[in-house]
Amino acid sequence: MLLHDDLYYSESHEWIRIQDGLATIGLTDFAQSELGDIVFVELPDLGAKVSADEPCGSIEAVKAVEDIICPLSGVVEERNNDLDDKPDLINESPYEEGWLFKVRISTPEEVEKLMSALDYRRMVES
Repeated sequence: MLLHDDLYYSESHEWIRIQDGLATIGLTDFAQSELGDIVFVELPDLGAKVSADEPCGSIEAVKAVEDIICPLSGVVEERNNDLDDKPDLINESPYEEGWLFKVRISTPEEVEKLMSALDYRRMVES
């Protein structure tokens, strides 16, 4: 299982990279490997207000369809439109080319409830 120490992680298996109040959100390597081949992604619309711990999209794989749970509240500023034609980028490169969307964080204190790579690994392995 590939993890990056400079990222935050959520209990619902999203990773979060925060730079200047903008959170890039993606699906963890663990989650994509559990789902298998991803065939479709539904992302939130640009400008959409999203809330922490609420569904904001979905990922369809050969094995299952899972909600994307937004780890932080804010407004969607960017979507990875490459996933429209190549949803398997999430399988191939979950932390780089397979990112999902970017949110301008409205409630910075929500970051405190996210996990470090070590805490996420412990959760997954328990």
